[in-house]
Amino acid sequence: QVQLVASGGGSVQPGGSLRLACEVSGFPIDRSCVGWFRQAAGKERERIASIYRPGGNTFAADSVKGRFTISRDNAKNTLFLQMNTLQTEDTAAYHCATGWPDFDYWGQGTQVTVS
Repeated sequence: QVQLVASGGGSVQPGGSLRLACEVSGFPIDRSCVGWFRQAAGKERERIASIYRPGGNTFAADSVKGRFTISRDNAKNTLFLQMNTLQTEDTAAYHCATGWPDFDYWGQGTQVTVS
């Protein structure tokens, strides 16, 4: 079975930083699409960053471009999201996902609160 465990969320002040991690077991993320999504209360889920394939195209939503950086450690099969200059609007539950060719596997998420 495939499991994704996200961690690193918490409460920070505006302008602060957090680094989220997503440990994946049972699925090789180096051969897959990986991404981070978030969903704020009362809003639809938003894809904020992704890597389509190794050495392939990356994506960053306009709302986080220049502030958030997605990366992965293939040896550890772990996905990361470095979040800088956090704003109150970034408050949301953050979820990691992976799969090929679709995002078939999802983590439970980690809460980020900026206030």
